[in-house]
Amino acid sequence: MKLLFFAILSLLITLPVAATGTEFEKRNYKPSRISEPPEIDGKLDEPVWDKCNWDGDFRQFEPYNGQEPSQRTEFCILYDDDNLYVAIRAYDCSPDSIVQRLTRRDQEDGDIVGIAFDSYYDLRTAFVFGVSAGGTKFDWVVSNDGQNEDRTWDPNWWVSTNVDEKGWVAEMRIPFSQLRFEKNGNGIWGLQVFRGVYRHGELNFWQHIPQDAPGLVHRFGLMSGMVDIEPRTIFDITPYAVTLAESFQAQPGNPFATGSGYDLKAGLDAKIGITNNLTLDLTVYPDFGQVEADPSEVNLTAYETFYHERRPFFIEGQNISSFSLGIGNGGVGNDNLFYSRRIGRRPQGNISIENGSYVDMPSFTNILGAAKLTGRTRDGLSVAIIQSLTAEEKAEIDLFGDRSFKTVEPLTNYFVSRVQKEYNEGNTLLGGMFTNTYRNLDENLADQMHNTAYTGGIDFTQYFKDKTWMFNINAAMSHVEGNELAITRTQRSSARYFQRPDAGHVILDSTRTSLTGTGGRMQLLRSGNSNWSFMGAMLWKSPEFEINDLGYMREADQLFQVFWVGYREWEPKGIYRNYNINVNQYTIWAFDGNRYATGFNANGYIMFDNYWYSYGGMEYNHDIISRNHLRGGPAMRLPDRINSWIGAGTDNRKKFTANINGNYGAGMKSNSKYYGVSPGITYKPVDMLNLSFNPSYTHRFEELQYVSQNAFDNTDRYIFASIDQKVINFSFRINLTVLPDITVQYWGQPFITSGNYYDFKHINNPMDNDYHNRFHVYDQQQISFEEGLYQIDENMDGYIDYQFGNPNFRVKEFLSNLVIRWEYNPGSTIFLVWNQCRSGFDTNGKMDFFEDMDRLFSEKPHNIFLLKFSYRIGLR
Repeated sequence: MKLLFFAILSLLITLPVAATGTEFEKRNYKPSRISEPPEIDGKLDEPVWDKCNWDGDFRQFEPYNGQEPSQRTEFCILYDDDNLYVAIRAYDCSPDSIVQRLTRRDQEDGDIVGIAFDSYYDLRTAFVFGVSAGGTKFDWVVSNDGQNEDRTWDPNWWVSTNVDEKGWVAEMRIPFSQLRFEKNGNGIWGLQVFRGVYRHGELNFWQHIPQDAPGLVHRFGLMSGMVDIEPRTIFDITPYAVTLAESFQAQPGNPFATGSGYDLKAGLDAKIGITNNLTLDLTVYPDFGQVEADPSEVNLTAYETFYHERRPFFIEGQNISSFSLGIGNGGVGNDNLFYSRRIGRRPQGNISIENGSYVDMPSFTNILGAAKLTGRTRDGLSVAIIQSLTAEEKAEIDLFGDRSFKTVEPLTNYFVSRVQKEYNEGNTLLGGMFTNTYRNLDENLADQMHNTAYTGGIDFTQYFKDKTWMFNINAAMSHVEGNELAITRTQRSSARYFQRPDAGHVILDSTRTSLTGTGGRMQLLRSGNSNWSFMGAMLWKSPEFEINDLGYMREADQLFQVFWVGYREWEPKGIYRNYNINVNQYTIWAFDGNRYATGFNANGYIMFDNYWYSYGGMEYNHDIISRNHLRGGPAMRLPDRINSWIGAGTDNRKKFTANINGNYGAGMKSNSKYYGVSPGITYKPVDMLNLSFNPSYTHRFEELQYVSQNAFDNTDRYIFASIDQKVINFSFRINLTVLPDITVQYWGQPFITSGNYYDFKHINNPMDNDYHNRFHVYDQQQISFEEGLYQIDENMDGYIDYQFGNPNFRVKEFLSNLVIRWEYNPGSTIFLVWNQCRSGFDTNGKMDFFEDMDRLFSEKPHNIFLLKFSYRIGLR
C-alpha cells in the first residue's frame, strides 16, 4: 500500500495546470425544410435537390492533413417533420476507378461517404451514417470524443447509391427516431461529412481536423436551425421463430444419443424509446444460433480463456456498460467489472454419477429474458442498466432406465448499472458502477458457487489543456457470499491461491462465508498536439478482490505499474506513409510488497509509400517469481524470458493481398522455446466475393509444464514434465454479398494439436538460485508406466508411492458455420444456418498431420440446421 500511495502522489504532482483550449473556426451549415420528400433512389433528379444549399470545400484528414483532396465532394441536407434527407455528390475524374465492393453491413470496403451528427451537441457523442459506393451500409456511435466506437449499433434508415459519368452519389433518409436530441433545444448540432477515396488511401473531412487533435467530436462543424422539429421515440417489436434439426453419431445404449434431434421455439426482441434520450431493449427467450462459434483451443494454463462477446443484444452499447480495471490488450487488459459472457454461459456445476450412467448435459444456459436501458441526456448523463434472468439447468441422468436430474446451473439473476456524468464542458467526468449476481442454489451447487456477489466502483476523469492531458482513476470494491466450502474454493482458486505455504500476508480460512476486496486503475496520459505521447499507470487488486461472477479477472493480489512512451509520424515522406514506435516498462508486485516481475517492451509499425506494411516487437521479462506456477504451492523462481514478433503485409486495397506473422520466444536457461508462423491470403476476384485463408503453425517446448499434485512422506509433490506441443489450424472464410441486404458467409477451421510429455520431475527447491537445483527428474528406477498410469517409486523400496494419469493428448476438431442472411426489410431478417463440428481425442501425444486430418474428416459430424425468421413491427 505504501507503493500505491507514493505512485498516486507522484502522478498528482505531475498533473499539468489547466489551460484554455485552442481556438479554431467552426464551419456552419443550415439545412432546408421541405414539404415533399424525395425518392431515395440515388439519382438526385427531384427539384428539391436543385434548390438545396449545397456545400463542399473538403480538406484531407489523411494522408496529407489539411491539403486539398484529389477529388471534389459536395453535400446537401434537407428535413421534414420525420426525417433528415442527405445527398452526397462524390465527383470523380475517373469514374471507372471507383471501387464498388459489396460487403455485409458494417464491413465497408472501397470508396465511401458518410455523415456524422452530434445531435446532443455535447461535443463528445456522434451518430455516424455511411455507405460504400457498392451500396453497403455502415453505422456506429462515437463516444468519449472519438475514443470509442460502437459499431454494433444498427439503426433503421434508407440509402441508395449510383455511379454516373460525374462520379457517384449517395442519397439517404434518416428518421429522427434513430437520433437523440433535446426538445426545445437551441437548434445547433455538431456536423461532420466525410469521404474516402479508396485508390488513394485518402480520407477527407468537411470540417478540417488536425491529425494531432486530442479528440474528434468537439472539433466538428455546426448544423444550425434545427428548432422546428420534435424528437421521435422508437417503438419496434420484433418477434422471431426458429426451427432446428440436428444429426450426430448415435451411441448404442445411450438414450440421449439417438443420432438426431429437433426443436421449435419462438421469442421476442423489442426496442422502445422511453424518452428521446433513453432506449429500452428487451429480449425474451433470445436465440443466437446465427452467431459464429469460438475458435478451438487447448488451454494448459491455470487461467480461464477470455472470449469476446459476439451476441448482438450484449455487444450493442457495450462501451457504456464497461468499467475497465486493466490496461492494454489481452491478459490484465481484459479485467472488467462486466463480462457479458457470464450470462448464458456453459453450466458450471459438477455432478457425481454412478458407473453405467448416461448423462444429458446442457451445453449452455438458457436466457429467459433480458432488459437493457441505455441512453445519454443533453447535459452529459450516460446511463446503462442491464437486467437478465437465466434458467435453472439440470443434467438428466439415465441409470439402466431409471431417470434422475441434478442441477448444474441455478436460476440466476444478473444486474448491471452504470452511470457517468460530464461537467465543465466535458472536461470532467464522474461515474459509478454497481453489479449484483444472485443465485438460487440447491444443495448440489451450494458448495460450488457463491450465493450472492456484489461489485461497485466509482470513476473520475479530468482533461487538461484542450484535452491533451488526461488523468483517470477507476476504483472498485467486491463482496461475495456463500457457504464455507464455496468460499474456500474461491480462496483456493487460480486467481489467488491462498493455500500457498509461503504466502505470509494471506491465510486460507475454511470457516469464512464471505470475501471483500478492492481493485482499481489510475493513469495519467498525454496525447495530441504532438508526435509524442506518454502514459503512466498503476493497477491494483487486493488479495480478496473477486469479480468473476459477472466480471472478468485472471489474478488478484497484484500491484502493476507501467510507463509507456509513443512516437508517431502521420505525414507521408520518402519511403513511408506513416509509422509509430512504442516503448514501455512495467513492474509487478504483490500486496506483501515483494516484486514478482519486471519487463520491457518495444514495438513499431510502418506503412510504406506503396501501402505495404511491416511491424515487429520484442519483450523481455526478468526477475520472474511465479506465485501460480505450482498451482497452490510455494512461489517459484523462473529464468528470464524473451519474446519477439515480426510481420508484414501487402497493399490491402488490391484484389489479392498477403500477410505473414512470425513469433519466437525462449527462456534464458534453455528451459522453454516456442515459435510460430501465421501466413494469410485474401482474394477478391469480383466486388461481391471475398475469399481468405489463414493457416498457422506453433511449436512449443516447456521444461516445466504442470502435470499433477500428489503427496509423499507428508510432503506435497508438485509433478511437472517437459512438453513438446504442436498446434496447426487453418481458418478459411467465404463472404459473398449478392445484394447489400443478402449475404452468404462461411467460416471453417480444422484444428489439430498434440502434446507429448516426457522427463517427468517434481519440484523440490523452487527458489534455489541454480535453476537445475529447483527440480528432480525421476530416473528409470523411480518411474514406470502401466495400464495408462505413471507409477512413482520415489524411495525405490519396491512399492508405489503415488501415481498419476497419462497427460499426453492429441486433439482434432473441425468447426464450421454457414450463414445465409436476408434483411428483407430494415430490422427484419431471415437466417439459414448450418453449423458442423467434428472432434476426436486420444493420448497418442504425437502429431501426424496427414493421418490426423484424414481421421478428423472420418469422424461422424454433428450437424445443426437452423432457420430463423424475424419480423420488425415499427409502431412509431
